[in-house]
Amino acid sequence: MLRSMNDLKGYTIGATDGEIGHVTDFFFDDQRWTIRFLVVETGSWLLSRKVLISPFSLMQADWEHKRLPVRITREAVKNSPDIDTNQPVSRQHEVQYADYYGYPYYWGSDDLWGNGLYNPVLAPPAGLNPEALAQVRSEVAGVYARAEQTLRQNDDPHLRSCQAVLGDHLEASDGDIGHVQGMLVDEDSWTIRYLVADTSNWWLGHQVLIPPDWVSDIRWADSRVSVNLSRQAIQTSPRFDGSTPLTREQEQALYHHYERPSYWEREHSTAPDRA
Repeated sequence: MLRSMNDLKGYTIGATDGEIGHVTDFFFDDQRWTIRFLVVETGSWLLSRKVLISPFSLMQADWEHKRLPVRITREAVKNSPDIDTNQPVSRQHEVQYADYYGYPYYWGSDDLWGNGLYNPVLAPPAGLNPEALAQVRSEVAGVYARAEQTLRQNDDPHLRSCQAVLGDHLEASDGDIGHVQGMLVDEDSWTIRYLVADTSNWWLGHQVLIPPDWVSDIRWADSRVSVNLSRQAIQTSPRFDGSTPLTREQEQALYHHYERPSYWEREHSTAPDRA
């Protein structure tokens, strides 16, 4: 199911021994368009410090009560690496977080989350407590990509704030079309499936969906996102109603309109062993 990024903000993050805080933002990978970290405001128990929580730590979500449980402790969060959440996250920062929590390295792999993983929510082995699990993952991560770390820790940052993208101008191949109003996120893979485009400055009260795969350029300094679609194609595309869940039939109609393959068709063709 697809979830609105705007709706996910404010969700409670629950550790194994109490509440951590509330989601205020997300960092996404601007190459794979996948959310790599949730930004969590900790509140008074940690002096309102903002921390990063990876989808690797998530357990089964409680969508009804807007709560995302994680398999880490508040003490682990308290001792996690400090980071300036107002700046893009560098690869070096990712390495620090991965090593601290024992997350696998997702980069340098054709798989969305590395190690053949499509879904980052990893079930812990039976009888293994969170601290022991973190130790096992840390050892695996160390074997998995130490050479990769040396080569890549100075890479340009590719993790960007979702909140910072909201309001960015959208450009079609032949002119402006509006601005980014929101994003729709796959609750399983944490992939951003659609940008929600508000075109009310061009024609009255019309929201449409644009898959990020069709983004041709992002100019961060100018707050502009370009897509390789014409204004006419966007204007005649199916309208999006954010008040109701998006159905697969509506998604199919969108891709049929643009005569392009859907993301589920592309993913199936590249991973025939995946259901």
